[in-house]
Amino acid sequence: MKTELYSISKIFTERLLRIPDYQRGYAWTNKQLKDFWNDILQIEKGHNHYVGVLTLEDVHEEKFSQWEDDLWIIKSKSYEPFFVVDGQQRLTTTVILIQCILESIDLQELNYTKPDEIRKKFIFESKDEGISRSYLFGYESDNPSYEFLKQRIFCEESDNQADVQETIYTNNLINAKEYFTEQLKDMDFDDVESLYKKVTQHLLFNIYSMSNEIDVHVSFETMNNRGKPLSHLELLKNRLIYLSTKVNGDDHEKSKLRNAINKCWKTIYHQLGRNKDNPLDDDIFLFNHFILFFGNSINNGESLNYRRFRRGYGSYYQDYLLEKKFTIKSLYSKDDDKLTVPELYRYVRSLKSSVEKWYEISNPVGSSLQPEISMWLEKINRTGIEECLPLIMVSLQKNKDVVLTVKFLKSLEKLLFALFLVGRNYNISFNSSRFIEWASDLSNDELTLEKIISAIDSARIEMANDAQVLSQVSAAFKEAGFYRWRGLRYFMYEYEQSLKEKSKTYTDKFDWKYFSDDERDHKTIEHIYPQNARKACWTSKYKSYNSKERSILRHTIGNLVPLSHSKNSSFQNKPFLEKVGNENNTIGFKYGSFSEIELTTHQQWTAVEILERSIKLLKFMEKRWKVDFGGVENMISFLNLEFVLKKEGLKIHNKAIKRN
Repeated sequence: MKTELYSISKIFTERLLRIPDYQRGYAWTNKQLKDFWNDILQIEKGHNHYVGVLTLEDVHEEKFSQWEDDLWIIKSKSYEPFFVVDGQQRLTTTVILIQCILESIDLQELNYTKPDEIRKKFIFESKDEGISRSYLFGYESDNPSYEFLKQRIFCEESDNQADVQETIYTNNLINAKEYFTEQLKDMDFDDVESLYKKVTQHLLFNIYSMSNEIDVHVSFETMNNRGKPLSHLELLKNRLIYLSTKVNGDDHEKSKLRNAINKCWKTIYHQLGRNKDNPLDDDIFLFNHFILFFGNSINNGESLNYRRFRRGYGSYYQDYLLEKKFTIKSLYSKDDDKLTVPELYRYVRSLKSSVEKWYEISNPVGSSLQPEISMWLEKINRTGIEECLPLIMVSLQKNKDVVLTVKFLKSLEKLLFALFLVGRNYNISFNSSRFIEWASDLSNDELTLEKIISAIDSARIEMANDAQVLSQVSAAFKEAGFYRWRGLRYFMYEYEQSLKEKSKTYTDKFDWKYFSDDERDHKTIEHIYPQNARKACWTSKYKSYNSKERSILRHTIGNLVPLSHSKNSSFQNKPFLEKVGNENNTIGFKYGSFSEIELTTHQQWTAVEILERSIKLLKFMEKRWKVDFGGVENMISFLNLEFVLKKEGLKIHNKAIKRN
């Protein structure tokens, strides 16, 4: 390798720089941008700042001959084309900053250099009176960032105006431009001129020109950019492209494989970054596809625990993909695990189709899915139970029958609620590895979706309709109450939605995001009978109950209500009718959620009202999720509220509570 120190001004002397197809896009966020900006500001007069390594690879003629927009500048002006193997984050950031400087100065000269001359030096050269342009720095033309950089960053018109796609990486590009624009807006001209000189003359790169005998794909995996290591998805793309050049097969098949890899990753980054408000994590997607594609074969035939691999052994799947499965050794293996062009192609196609479904699962509203499918996916997403995601992903890929898909999602949601109810510590045969087994079997056509639905229903019945299991759950609630129950928010939200439907209105009193922002923040769940009930209006009504019984009453499900917005702490200890609200108290229940409004029919709040509302909510649970409590008497036993019957002189008559 040859090495020299170069300023940006020298780097952009008769060079054409492109980000190759195996590289990730622009990944810097505000943290790296702030560091870069501060480094520049701190350069003292007459000093330089060493930025880091810029690794370049010569582009062979068979490759650049396909660059239609750039052939004229390569052949007529002898510009040398290079791929940026390492250092693209810093180089991209520098070019964006220069563009922002140009936009900030309007038509003024910088250091006796006209803006058009600066643009010609760092942004583009043109011929034919500006019709043909060659961008001196950019991406290969099939990269989603190619058009975005030209149109949104350089503010250039294009023949492909409609081809701009937004991804996670293009979001980062525009964020960098907005960051530097904000920094520049309060700087006077002299400071901008000084900044431009620092950027173009005093940022020094160490340039490495890679020789032909060095394998660029192998080198790429050893390189990291400042503060932003490569994700495993990015490393995997590079590895697959590398293997496509080494695998046995004719050139046409290998070329088709490489094109498939590039198109696959183009789709992946588009889908993962498609919703700016909900960008999807690459490694989470890759992990879930890994579960779907490799299934039980990755764990030597043993059950694969999703949470253990997702949290405790997160590097296992990454090591499997990069150290065991997709390796040079696997290309020449004589065993069943030998990699071939068809197998690599099948894996890439599976990734591409999966990420499209992954986006729809993660963003069901506004997707192309049928409304009823979207609705049930929203509900499943609210549970936060991740283990079922590979199964959903493969079910949407394999099954096109809307009715069957809705049936599957309904059954799955009920099973997830049963898992909420019974927790993970009871004597049940079901565990999360079943989701992985089903996903794998469905993916490999070893099991139909109809049979999986049947298995889901059987598992739910085993949990939610077993008297012994419900007894264990009841004992746990007696000890800890419903207030800390993992399923409380989901249950309360679904009950709220049922009340909204009955009211025949279309407006929510609160949205799920507000209700679920942080489960540690219980301001959105109110104890109607307060936790610290010291006022006489409360103590008089509960004086016949001992401290243990009062605790059970406070934390049982019928004494909890979701709030449309958090009330102040003084609200908690007010008398019940003041909590209901009036003209002078507009934060009361009567102005709140549908669940709050339902409480306003009561004139008082005693143990009897708590018991009655608890039974009402369990009846909703029984109907909505097919939980079989076995009647009102068993419900009261499940709630551990038998003592209320005795102390209040109540009895059960015709499935209702009556006074003796």
